[in-house]
Amino acid sequence: MIYARPNRLSRRRLLVGLLGCLGGLGSMVAPLRKARPADALPEKLAPLIRQATGGVMPQVGRVTLTLPTLAESGNSVRLQVRVESPMTPEAHVKQIHIFSEKNPRPVIARFSLGPRAGRAEIHTRIRLAGTQQVVAVAIMNDGTTWMASAEVVVTAAACVEGS
Repeated sequence: MIYARPNRLSRRRLLVGLLGCLGGLGSMVAPLRKARPADALPEKLAPLIRQATGGVMPQVGRVTLTLPTLAESGNSVRLQVRVESPMTPEAHVKQIHIFSEKNPRPVIARFSLGPRAGRAEIHTRIRLAGTQQVVAVAIMNDGTTWMASAEVVVTAAACVEGS
């Protein structure tokens, strides 16, 4: 006797179906966490980054930017920035800047740090106006600048002009 499996909707079938309906979004989700080189930055952010760093384009490295790959709502997206630094008077992070590609106000935040901070690490929540690239830039006390970027897929946008 052969038993037929009931036609149930499993979690796996649901996710595969949703990703298929979103036009291939599933193929984009996996590579989103990779950092991009500085020359792949959105054109809108390059002048703002140069202004924050005193005309220098930052090198990629030393900064770790952690964001969720997929955010259900752009109203409150967790963000963590960590910079490799001993945080001593001789070598420390002076500032950390956060930029967004598509927000009406692309400069999200600016944090000032010093050697007494102990760690060069920021935890906060930000608002995002849709799927976009977020960039974190660290300015060291010796004048060097470092950066990292990540993309976030936002299903329900926040901070849209006119809202």
